[in-house]
Amino acid sequence: MVKDGYHYAMLTKLTESDCRSAISAGDFTKDLRASAPRVAVVLTQSWCPQWRFMQGYLDEAQQEADGKAKIYYVEYDRESFYHDFLAFKEDVFGNREIPYVRYYRDGALQAESNYISKKGFLSKLGID
Repeated sequence: MVKDGYHYAMLTKLTESDCRSAISAGDFTKDLRASAPRVAVVLTQSWCPQWRFMQGYLDEAQQEADGKAKIYYVEYDRESFYHDFLAFKEDVFGNREIPYVRYYRDGALQAESNYISKKGFLSKLGID
């Protein structure tokens, strides 16, 4: 779907390049953070039961955002860069829990959370 000049898929998996760029720069690229007016980035591991619960509502949450948000995710335990990314997330972002979510508005970090309900997720994303 294209709306307001932005292309929206449902959930978008972060690429290795996205993750390695974040490791190098200390955060995700401005292009990624500003790929929509509101962006959420979920960093998790595939085995996490709380991630499975969140995954169940994220497509619906993005639809409720009505073209104002884009949601990215990575299950970094399934990636070749697992150890590098885990150290980055824990040491640079200072978060040792999963799932870990970063919320951006117009490219700037607005909030962070770990496991959260759909209503809380939308609120932190700025969709009420």
